[in-house]
Order: sequence, then structure tokens, then C-alpha cells
Amino acid sequence: MITGLLASLGASVLFAAMYYLAPRLAPLDGEQIFGWRVLSMLPFTTLIVLSRGQWSCVRSMFERARQDLLWGLALCASAALLGVQLWLFLWAPLQGRAMPVSLGYFLLPLVMGVASRSLFHERLSRMQWLAVGLAALGVGHEVLRTGAMSWETWLVAIGYTIYFVLRRKLGTDHLAGHWIDLMLLVPAALWFVLRTPASTLFFASTPHLWSMVAALGVVSAVALALYMMASRLLALGLFGLLSYVEPMLLALAALLLGERIRDEQWPTYLPIFAAVGVLVIDGIARIRSGARHATS
Repeated sequence: MITGLLASLGASVLFAAMYYLAPRLAPLDGEQIFGWRVLSMLPFTTLIVLSRGQWSCVRSMFERARQDLLWGLALCASAALLGVQLWLFLWAPLQGRAMPVSLGYFLLPLVMGVASRSLFHERLSRMQWLAVGLAALGVGHEVLRTGAMSWETWLVAIGYTIYFVLRRKLGTDHLAGHWIDLMLLVPAALWFVLRTPASTLFFASTPHLWSMVAALGVVSAVALALYMMASRLLALGLFGLLSYVEPMLLALAALLLGERIRDEQWPTYLPIFAAVGVLVIDGIARIRSGARHATS
């Protein structure tokens, strides 16, 4: 259990570190950083897939895609959904939009909870419904204040939910499936990296970019490996509870990058933070209840 806890916390810290270090990759823009992240992450992810003995799963997925065109197109859609999220994650800190993206990660568990209730008929507890109501208050305030919630926030909360639902439907919610997603993103990554000759000049004039890009690939792959390890070693309730560490660290990284929550935004953020708190309390109660049943 201790190993699983450390793996989960380590993954969250590494994801937040990438968020914080993204501006250090200037003068690369968000699209170029996305391209380099995919290209540098793929070799390390391949090594992890091979070390876990999942290459046979990769081959079987390619074979199924060859035989079932519709399923293959769904794989392409899955890769596209992931690509948008990988781009947004490192584009936002460069554009001063890290806080709206971190808010999307706070909302993500709530949106996924509603999706599981609607699509998979999974029941929500009273505490979970309370959390959904609190989050709705925060969203409602932001809509009344500005006329709409930030598109970055919705893109994370809804886009990632669609991605996870699609992976579950396809049966690709594992490391081999993630490798397939990355492989399908290689053409887009190459396009963004090579679309302008000036991109190669950035590396000539800024030599530290080579080490930064390599570090980006290593950190991304290691964070993913730790995340997968935690999902395997921890009870599902505790694993879900620890998923709230990442958005907290992302919000902290946004504040360290100079972004601020303005006074008029607090009625939006506070109910959403309270919703996360309710889910944490509910998760702790469920873990304790499960432990009591296990020992009785």
C-alpha cells in the first residue's frame, strides 16, 4: 500500500512539475511543445510497455483495427481526444490560462461521476450528489458572471470524460491502449515540429531546449508509469481519492506562475473546492467502511 501511495503522489508531483516548467520551453509555442512531448514520450513509453509484457496486446489491437474498420476509426478518435488534452496541458501555462485548466481538473471527477451514472448506471451516493450540486452552484455563478464557463475548463472536464468513456467502451483503458494513442499522434506531432524551419533554429540558438525536451519525455513517461502502478496497487476508492492531489498541485503551479483568483471569481471556485472536499470525505468514509467489513 505504501508503494502505491508513493507512486500516486509521485505521478501527481511530476504532472504538476511539467505544468510549472512549460514556460521554460519558450520560444517553442504550445503546438511545438505538444509535438516534442509526443515524440520524446513515445520511446520511453515503448520501453515501459515492453517491460510490462504488453506488446502482444498492442499487436492484437492493431490486428482488430485491421479487421474492423469502425473500431479502428474509434481508435483514431481516442487518439485525437488525448492529443487535444496533451496540447492544452502545456499550452495553457504559456498563455496565462493555467488556472482555468486546473479548474477543469477539479471538475473532471464530478463530470465523470455524472457520466458513470448516466452511461453505466452506476449509483451515486448522497454525498456525491451533494458534491455535484455544489459544483453546479460554482458553474452557475460563473455563467451568470461572464455568460459562460471558460472553454479551457469545459474542454478538460468534458473532453477527458468522453475520452475515458470511449476507452472503456473500446476496452483500451490500459497501458497498451495508451501506447496506441501516442503512436497515432505521431503524424500530427511531426507536423507541428516540422511545420516551420524556424523551429530547428530555436534549438540552435537555445541549446538547453534539447535537454528540456528529453526531460519532458522522461518525466511524462515516468509519471504515466507511476500512475498505472498506483491504479494497480491501491484500492479503487483510495486511488480515486488521491486523484484530487493533481488538480491541487496544478492550481498551486498556476499561482506560482503568477496567475491569481480574482475577488469576483471566489464564488465560482469556493463551491467547486467544497465539492472536492465533500468527495474526499465521502471517499474516506467508504474506505473506512470497507476496512471494517473486511475485518468483520
